[in-house]
Amino acid sequence: MGGLDETEPPLKRVKGSSVESESISSKSSLQGPIDNLGGPRTRPLPSAVKDMVGSKGVIKKVEFIRIITKALYSLGYEKSGKVLEEESGINLYSSTVSLFRKQVLDGNWDESVATLEKIGLSEQILKSASFLIWEYKFFNHLEKDEVMDALGTLRNQIAPLKINIKRVHELSSCFVQSSRHGLLGFANMEIDSEKLGLKLLEELNKLLPPTVMIPENRLENLVEQALCLQRETCFLHNSVDKTLSLYTDHQCGEDQIPLKTLQVLQGHDNEVWCLQFSHEGKYLASSSNDRSVIIWEVHEDAEVLLKHTLHGHQKPVVTIAWSPDDRYLLSCGMEESIRCWDVHLGVCLHVYEKSGLGLISCVWSPDGKQFFCCVTDRSISLWDLEGNEVDCWKGQRTTKNSDMAVTKDGRHIITMCREMTILLLDREARIEKLIEEDQMITSFSLSKDEKFLLVNLLNQEIHLWNIADAPMLVAKYAGHKHSRFVIRSCFGGFEDSFIASGSEDSQVYIWHRKAGTLIRVLPGHSGAVNCVSWNPANPHMLASGSDDHTIRIWGINKFNLKRKDTLSNGFVRQCNGIGK
Repeated sequence: MGGLDETEPPLKRVKGSSVESESISSKSSLQGPIDNLGGPRTRPLPSAVKDMVGSKGVIKKVEFIRIITKALYSLGYEKSGKVLEEESGINLYSSTVSLFRKQVLDGNWDESVATLEKIGLSEQILKSASFLIWEYKFFNHLEKDEVMDALGTLRNQIAPLKINIKRVHELSSCFVQSSRHGLLGFANMEIDSEKLGLKLLEELNKLLPPTVMIPENRLENLVEQALCLQRETCFLHNSVDKTLSLYTDHQCGEDQIPLKTLQVLQGHDNEVWCLQFSHEGKYLASSSNDRSVIIWEVHEDAEVLLKHTLHGHQKPVVTIAWSPDDRYLLSCGMEESIRCWDVHLGVCLHVYEKSGLGLISCVWSPDGKQFFCCVTDRSISLWDLEGNEVDCWKGQRTTKNSDMAVTKDGRHIITMCREMTILLLDREARIEKLIEEDQMITSFSLSKDEKFLLVNLLNQEIHLWNIADAPMLVAKYAGHKHSRFVIRSCFGGFEDSFIASGSEDSQVYIWHRKAGTLIRVLPGHSGAVNCVSWNPANPHMLASGSDDHTIRIWGINKFNLKRKDTLSNGFVRQCNGIGK
């Protein structure tokens, strides 16, 4: 047979079988030479193909091998790293770079700079790296009380580089430092002298090109980027488990979204107007047209039970607000008074009123010792818990139907100042910014990171504004019905990835925040859904309040909830009987 190697054993044939002979010849001609194991030998690949790995042909083999080797060494697998270098013939570092690294680790500062000059760096990078090495040499001398040597390093090596003059002046001031501890603190070098070289290599890694020294944790960073990108592009991701598997591409199903009614809460005698989970997610507060407020307790098994029913308001309750520590709850009647309740005892601690005027809405200050409120004379007031008005901002700052929000630093107040305009007030700088819509605004909600504002409009749209700098409209959500009533929406789920809203068609709507995609519409209520609230501590729990006098608790499939609770926290009490 042509193409057979002289060393391979003869093929066994059935005597006189011409068919078999032709078959073997045919395979041989198609596949090339046969190897010593009796199979066809692979033909040499073109050089360009050899240099790349991966199905897309975009990964350079040399870089791929080097970052794997780097990862092995970083994980402590020294022998494996050396074997990979030897077997692949691809060294992690050139001989010059290896020498340079050893000199740095041994504290041979001058020798390391001399070696650095042989690597072939740009002038700017060479100067910056040399500056860093000699700076470490400088502090090493000072640490050993070798003041003259330190001074010589500063004068003869650092200063002649003529870069980072400000830092040179700072180094000069070190000679008047009276405390070694203070000196090292100034240098940000409170580490063992034995680890000085390792610290310096970390700093040099940030300066030198990756072709010279691969950045630390490069392989881990690449894998993390890939996993995070998969998670970000998964419109249904809502898992409390932040770890992702490397074995398969990440993709979630709808089983992570709270789409199933787990409970129907029936504590109010009239329309439910406002809902709000506490900051830690252990309680849910609801207010109603029946002039009452109810505090519900959320148990570990996701069951929600009535804790207190609070009476005292003479008008429907339009606003509720949890204190930063969840110990107290503020409630505001419609153009009436504000009441402060003890959450654990269920008693009213104080009633706040303003003579001749009604209060519209309220929100806590970040310290929990004061609160802001909107007043019917269109002013904004700041009160302490004893009932004293501490400050007041007048001049058409609010409307008679006004939501409020205050940033965590207490600096910015957000209110509706006109029917189609939201005011962003900077208290310290006395600067006002406006969000102007072309339709009537009924409510708004501030995101956890305080960068975004969700605005509900009567044109059956919800707008997402970026308010981090100059206000900018970034997304619109549509599909729900909203043309007559005050309808509230909210952020929620894993990293506030979702938008939920009530609707006048008796349903709850859920969108993916970034994509703007409507994920699901949840039926169940028999009247307009006025408000929704997503549990900040449990991405699988959503509450909705309706004109049908009920509150629905939405969650994930009971089986999934039971399995996840058992695996993660050992909870054995499940939602048996809930939602029947």
